[in-house]
Amino acid sequence: MKKKDKNIASKPMFDRELDEIFYKMDRRYVRGSSILYIVSIVFMFFGVMGLIWMIPFPRFEFLVSLKMDTFLNWGSFYIAVIVYLYLRMAPTLSYAMLFTIGIMSFFIVQLEYLERAGGPAVWFISLVVAVIGLIGLFINSRKELPKVSWKELWQLITIGPIWYWSKVFKKFNIKY
Repeated sequence: MKKKDKNIASKPMFDRELDEIFYKMDRRYVRGSSILYIVSIVFMFFGVMGLIWMIPFPRFEFLVSLKMDTFLNWGSFYIAVIVYLYLRMAPTLSYAMLFTIGIMSFFIVQLEYLERAGGPAVWFISLVVAVIGLIGLFINSRKELPKVSWKELWQLITIGPIWYWSKVFKKFNIKY
């Protein structure tokens, strides 16, 4: 009778689909620089959010009469959708992303003030930042073997922010 080999790793069981996604991403992105991945994802997210923020929004008179017209733009809807989707995946991580988005929103508003004072256009800065982030992701993902597909790169762009927040939460033993 043969003994069972205890060194054979079995596939772990996951309570949520998101945990399985994080597990796969942890094993997929190992060769590239994790710092470059983080910076690139942040740049990409900030750039896209800034571009969406700067799309002209219709002027509604009832919002003007309530002096609420400056608080609503396409970025508001983008933020709501992103936070909702992350909330469905992992509530605690969505709060961390909401905090991150709040900081990014502050910087976008600062860029708007800079533009009003004669500085460069916010859409241009956002575009440059998004392209830098995309190039960084693309270059860093080329180090992975086998090469990262466009679908995997898209998953990294969309799930990557909460994936990195999950690593921070794990480091501090915070349940998500």
